[in-house]
Amino acid sequence: MSISSKIVEDFVNNNIEFVTTVPCKQLAGVIDNIETSKDIFHIPSNKEDEGIGLCAGAYMGGKRSAIIMQNTAIGVTINTLVTLTQYYRMPLPMLISYRGELGEPVACQVEMAVHTKALLAQLNIPTYHFHDEKDVGELNAILAYTFMCNKPVAILTDATFWKGY
Repeated sequence: MSISSKIVEDFVNNNIEFVTTVPCKQLAGVIDNIETSKDIFHIPSNKEDEGIGLCAGAYMGGKRSAIIMQNTAIGVTINTLVTLTQYYRMPLPMLISYRGELGEPVACQVEMAVHTKALLAQLNIPTYHFHDEKDVGELNAILAYTFMCNKPVAILTDATFWKGY
């Protein structure tokens, strides 16, 4: 089974019925699998903070949701994460491509990578970093954790996890 298929399978096993995505080359396989899943309703978002708002609406409507995005937009999401997701104790798995690490071919991506983990730590958002393909084995427990404690959780996936760009 591919990594992308395993991620979607874990989403379905954790009753995630709604996923919003912002385009990302690294996460394209996951996005394609979500788009074809009969168990997940997929709505692409224009911006990450808009996507978090969609996930909040789904949660208020009784659906478990998740967002798929790049770390380069963490800064855009801070207000929405704090004043909506965290304030109202909404669980939100965030599958995030961690751009700007070793092997990154686009120089401007590096700047946000320098700040990503510090911003997530400042927001007290539990963060997990997948470096190796075997790390996907932790996803099911991470998803169960976010729904148990009603918190947003960040799952960073870097280029080595995806075997490059």
